[in-house]
Amino acid sequence: MFLNKTIEKNKALVELGFQLHQQEKILPDTYLIDVDTFLDNALKMLKEAQHHNIELYFMLKQVGRNPYLAKELIKLGYSGAVVVDFKEAMIMMKHHIPIANVGHLVQIPKALLQTFVNYNCKYFTVYSKEKIKELNECAKKSEKTLSLLLRVVNDQDVIYSGQTGGFFLNQLQEVIDYVKELSHVKIKGITSFPCFLYDKDQKEIKSTSNLDTLLQAKKLLQDNGLKDIHVNAPSSTCTSLLNQMVQYSISSAEPGHGLSGSTPIHAYQDEMEKPCVIYVSEISHHYKGNSYCYGGGYYRRSHVKEALVGNRFEDCNIHEVLNMDPESIDYHFGLAGVSHVSDTVIMAFRFQIFVTRSQVCLLKGLKENKPEIIGIYNSLGEKLYE
Repeated sequence: MFLNKTIEKNKALVELGFQLHQQEKILPDTYLIDVDTFLDNALKMLKEAQHHNIELYFMLKQVGRNPYLAKELIKLGYSGAVVVDFKEAMIMMKHHIPIANVGHLVQIPKALLQTFVNYNCKYFTVYSKEKIKELNECAKKSEKTLSLLLRVVNDQDVIYSGQTGGFFLNQLQEVIDYVKELSHVKIKGITSFPCFLYDKDQKEIKSTSNLDTLLQAKKLLQDNGLKDIHVNAPSSTCTSLLNQMVQYSISSAEPGHGLSGSTPIHAYQDEMEKPCVIYVSEISHHYKGNSYCYGGGYYRRSHVKEALVGNRFEDCNIHEVLNMDPESIDYHFGLAGVSHVSDTVIMAFRFQIFVTRSQVCLLKGLKENKPEIIGIYNSLGEKLYE
């Protein structure tokens, strides 16, 4: 999906992918991340967001919950992480990373609530009265008052399978009244996902009905005397979208793929962010006229189409990536045609590294033509070796 743009915008990374694999410095099924470009992308977004008074909370599940990248983003000036689930939160906590928002797509289990409350997360996203009550009891024990973001939904909203949950607009008054009776939690804002999506036909990122729901919820909260409502509107966050967000008075966004230049718009148009992640593998064997490379990093929404195969970029060939049955384990990627066994394979597609078995190689110094491996991590942010 991103192969052509990566070659166009970051050819040095592609060239280095061939070199590192052929020099046996990285194994097949490795995501190679150009940290210099990753941080350049992050800084561009942060400056634009600060210009518009929009807070940015970084999401790192896509790049494997990596603590090194988290620390570098904090150094740049990001206020904290948004964590997709409690396991990601625990990794951020282990490395002393501030957490700006927890609980959005996955609620905090009861056994961890007190730990998270004590960690001083900025916002707790909730979508059940039961979880609100549990948080109130934990906050009472810690003598804190927690700031809640209500996840709100409406019938026409976009909700992906496996992510269902939220307070419907017609339930909101009941929730407001319920929270008013509790002593240690306050409603401070609202959130939903996805609030923006790329429209390939119109070649632009457009707001979804989820954002309309948020704005309706904001008015209802204001009508109930709640002031300074924080509107958290994630999805597709990149520099160009931040300009669009201003018209809706959005308070915060959550760049994930934008940090790596790999939101859908980056595949088709020239954006401020540059792609900085490639997937490196190796031809394993042939079968019935096709080649097969080592897998482990497949994501069913990757939209992977093509791969570069060879010993170096200058002499590589482009091969079609065969469709993979999403019900099967991705032991291998199939490639059309016969290539040499042990040749390098380079792909660039939409990824979610935290759901893979891949390794992650962080690389710095590419801008100065002095590439250096920072470290090799597993897909969950644990460092394996230098």
